[in-house]
Amino acid sequence: MAKLLDQVLVVDVESTCWQGPPPHGQLSEIIEVGLCTVDVRKRQRLAKRCIMIKPVRSRLSEFCTRLTTLRDEDLVGAGTLADAVSILKREYRSPDRLWASWGDYDRRQFERVCKELTVPYPFGVSHLNIKTLFAVLYGDNREIGVDEACERIGIPMEGTHHRGVDDAWNIAAIFCHLMEHFQLPAIPPQSISTTT
Repeated sequence: MAKLLDQVLVVDVESTCWQGPPPHGQLSEIIEVGLCTVDVRKRQRLAKRCIMIKPVRSRLSEFCTRLTTLRDEDLVGAGTLADAVSILKREYRSPDRLWASWGDYDRRQFERVCKELTVPYPFGVSHLNIKTLFAVLYGDNREIGVDEACERIGIPMEGTHHRGVDDAWNIAAIFCHLMEHFQLPAIPPQSISTTT
């Protein structure tokens, strides 16, 4: 099946975390999938969504709550990782669409946690690292955070930093800016040379 390029799924995950290594017997798990769909043709954010996931091999630490603002009571009605994967596949056709995140952490975390919990990986092989794309397009010699990138291009951050749903929304705004600002003019097919 051909890849759908009408929308890009901008994803940001939050996971259980600690100030230091995990306690014995616990591992970092995804507890929130923030998602923002982007209309590629219009270069606009369409909608955002928060998918909460109840951890099964870890507990929220005080450090994690301070960082993300998420508390145990926020996860009471949350589904499983398998539920989240099912939503991504069924409602967003995630295996067929390009997905993007700020850096590679989200991709690696999904790959690792899905493998450890024997849950099917929800995405296809195409992942766009907007953090690297931003640095390359601006000719930077280092990658920067979402907050610094928003400040640099004059986009106000919305919501709470380190909440997946809000970070996905802000990352999608940066992505829309990049598409708009760095769009190359269309090249007529007859002007493309096929000779070397």
